[in-house]
Amino acid sequence: MLLMIALVLLVLWALGLFAFHVTTGLIHLLLVIAVVVAIVHLIQGRRVV
Repeated sequence: MLLMIALVLLVLWALGLFAFHVTTGLIHLLLVIAVVVAIVHLIQGRRVV
């Protein structure tokens, strides 16, 4: 689930940066959030409940 959110945020960042040439702080904030979510997902791994 977290990985999917990270991928969506990365795609939105790439679209905003390359397709629409938007260089606001919000776009870079999306990238930072996506990276953090991906790192948290990798650290936690899969948990068996």
